[in-house]
Amino acid sequence: MKNVSYLRVSTDAQDTEKNKHAVLAFANQKDFGKVEFVEEKVSGKKPWRERKIKGVLDSLEEGDRLIVPELSRLGRSTLEVLEILKEAKDKRVDVFALKEGLALNGDGMQAKIMTTMLALFAELERDFISQRTKEALKARKAAGVKLGRPKGPGKSKLDPHREEIVALLKNGATKRFVAKRYDTTPVNLNNWLRKNGIEASPRP
Repeated sequence: MKNVSYLRVSTDAQDTEKNKHAVLAFANQKDFGKVEFVEEKVSGKKPWRERKIKGVLDSLEEGDRLIVPELSRLGRSTLEVLEILKEAKDKRVDVFALKEGLALNGDGMQAKIMTTMLALFAELERDFISQRTKEALKARKAAGVKLGRPKGPGKSKLDPHREEIVALLKNGATKRFVAKRYDTTPVNLNNWLRKNGIEASPRP
């Protein structure tokens, strides 16, 4: 049996050493044996089939193990993660995700995915939205756009969070999610968006 750990980071500033230690500790605890690490520094915007994870899956066979620090490192969206998990299932490759404490293995893999992934969708999507928002704000700052609270006193408690709200909406967050995050109602959020001339996705 082969044990492969896929470690993806999106920036040069991120380090994989902490993840390596966690994976090795897990493998030793389970008595898996030697672990091969495949590292990649690439933005999650790149489709997974164009990243090293595709080569990893192609190289694995029935009974082999794929170990990741967390599911959100596999892809940029829930759909990508599920596609990768399905391909692993079809090849009867065991998948272990340390952060979520998941062991997708054995004959009951499909049932475990169906019951467990539903509970993880919301958490995963929040991780993806947070990553996309940070990347968008970083790009705007690099382009010379001044971030932060606009000059003058704010007339709404949402005003100080204008840049973050705009970035969240542009990166796929629902209005319901944004309203809850900033302790307001969807109606108040819609009124604030209209008042400030901010266009948002039609998603609720």
